[in-house]
Amino acid sequence: METPEGLLATIAGWPGARALHASWVAYLLVNAAHILGLALLIGPILTLDARLLGLWRGVPLAVLTPLLTRVAAGGLGLALFTGVWLFTVRPAEYLANPAFLAKLGLIVLALANVGLQHRQLATRDVLAGAEPSAGIRLLAAFSALLWIAVLVAGRWIGFA
Repeated sequence: METPEGLLATIAGWPGARALHASWVAYLLVNAAHILGLALLIGPILTLDARLLGLWRGVPLAVLTPLLTRVAAGGLGLALFTGVWLFTVRPAEYLANPAFLAKLGLIVLALANVGLQHRQLATRDVLAGAEPSAGIRLLAAFSALLWIAVLVAGRWIGFA
C-alpha cells in the first residue's frame, strides 16, 4: 500500500503536472481555463440566485433556469477538470494550505446546496410561474454567499 507521501509524489509526477512545470504557457492556459470555468459556473448561479431573490421579475424563471443551469454545469466541469490539473503541480503544498482546504469545503457545501435546491418540490412550482417561497429565497441567498466565498478562498490560496 502506498503512503500518502508516495501518492502525492505520484500525483506530482503525472505527465500533465510535468507539462505544466515545463511550460509557463501551458500553465497560463490551464489557469486561464480554470478562471473561465469559474466565471461560467458562478456568473449564471449568481444571476439565477438574484432572480430568485426578486431581481428581474419580468424574466420568467422557466426560461432563465434551464439555460443558466446548463451553462453553470459546463463551467463546473471545466473548473473541476482544470482545478484538479492545477492541483497536481504542488499537491502536498495545496493540502497544507488552509485556504485551499477552505475552498474545497466551501465547494462541497455549495454543491450540496445546489442539490438541495434542485430537490425542493417548491422549485417545480417556481418554474411553473409561482413566486419563490421564503425557503427558496433563503437557499438562493445561501448559494450566492457560498459561491462568493469559494471565489474569495480561491484568491486567498496564493496568500496563505
